[in-house]
Amino acid sequence: MLSDEEAQDEAIGISSRLLGFLLLGITLVFVGIAVLVVASVVLGGSGSVGGVILIGPIPIIFGAGPDAGWLIAISIVLTVVSVVLFLVMNRRTRKFSS
Repeated sequence: MLSDEEAQDEAIGISSRLLGFLLLGITLVFVGIAVLVVASVVLGGSGSVGGVILIGPIPIIFGAGPDAGWLIAISIVLTVVSVVLFLVMNRRTRKFSS
């Protein structure tokens, strides 16, 4: 069994690792956006954008460009899958914790 000090050291290590992954993910998103913007400007191509923002149970759906319909449809599907996975994982966590 771990002592209180060892458990605290392990928790700090896990939380710093998760924070590192969070910052890595945010950095990758911004780098990806920058690469897309630069490629669009340099190559002179047209771009499309579409997405879904969830604020509580209310979805805000947006899109622009020639392929916006497909992008919106894909983002809606991914949003539904994400919400379902969240609910399933939440239910499993509650089942194992009790």
